[in-house]
Amino acid sequence: MNGPARAPLPLAFTLGDAAGIGPELIARLFAEGLPHPAVVYGDAGVLARTCQALGLDLQVQSLDRPGAGTTGGVIGVLNRWQALPVDLPVGRLDARAGRGAYEYLCHAIDDAQAGLLRALVTAPLHKGAMHAGGIDFPGHTEILAVRTGTADYAMMLANEELRVLLVTIHIALADVPAALSQAAEIRAIRLAQRACLQAGIARPRIAVAGLNPHAGEGGVFGNEEALHIAPAIAQARAEGLDVSGPWPGDTIFMRARQGEFDVVVAQYHDQGLIPVKYLGLDEGVNITVGLPFVRTSVDHGTAFDIAGKGLADPASLRAALRMALRMSAHDL
Repeated sequence: MNGPARAPLPLAFTLGDAAGIGPELIARLFAEGLPHPAVVYGDAGVLARTCQALGLDLQVQSLDRPGAGTTGGVIGVLNRWQALPVDLPVGRLDARAGRGAYEYLCHAIDDAQAGLLRALVTAPLHKGAMHAGGIDFPGHTEILAVRTGTADYAMMLANEELRVLLVTIHIALADVPAALSQAAEIRAIRLAQRACLQAGIARPRIAVAGLNPHAGEGGVFGNEEALHIAPAIAQARAEGLDVSGPWPGDTIFMRARQGEFDVVVAQYHDQGLIPVKYLGLDEGVNITVGLPFVRTSVDHGTAFDIAGKGLADPASLRAALRMALRMSAHDL
């Protein structure tokens, strides 16, 4: 005899920096109604005050564990850190908000690792505020990797027209050539394959960008393509992956947008992120590939300049939610 059906695991949002637009984005998304039960790792007082300021008819309920989450009318909030002060300034760097963003993220990561969450969607944190709060990480991606003990990971940005995965992430441009290797390239290619499979693409077509102008022009403009990138592509093909390149960086993204490729592996941060962000921040989603759970995020920052003014648009957070649900349905 079968027992009662188990409730679906909730999706988790992290509040991000409470002085930024994260609270408003989350409140507006809950007010729209969610397609899947969710819980927020953050500060209940901040969210309650945000809902009141926005005139949203939502209740905020403190939780001590994720449970089944909520879908509308009620925002369930889990906070294992201290409450933020009522007079926390909005739209300004504050060490308390920075430290809180880190704590909310860590507790959500731990619960996701424990199998209590379906996926994780993060609102923006402010690196300067986090550093002021005593946390020395360059961003979400590195915190997620260290907290989960993940060695092979990558950042991927995606929208409805383009998917881009990065070989190197938050390092100086001058340090990129030395950071490239055949091992780094093949790792990124395999992660791109994994991300596409999670998104439901059965046979991903992977394109790899060169580092140098014209992909090196046969060594005229640099030899990273011959030393590292081309051998990794050959290795990936031998493993059965549909991968091509290295292609010149000035045309590869256009070809992918036109449907020739499913994902582009870019060599460094701005090479890959500028094309995605140029298409618009509204639908952009940041994905950390390689983690033991699905994590997506908005493709923008804390927007201190509009925080607290009722102007924040939850489109990117909405897209991150859709992507998290899609990828966790195909999670490998």
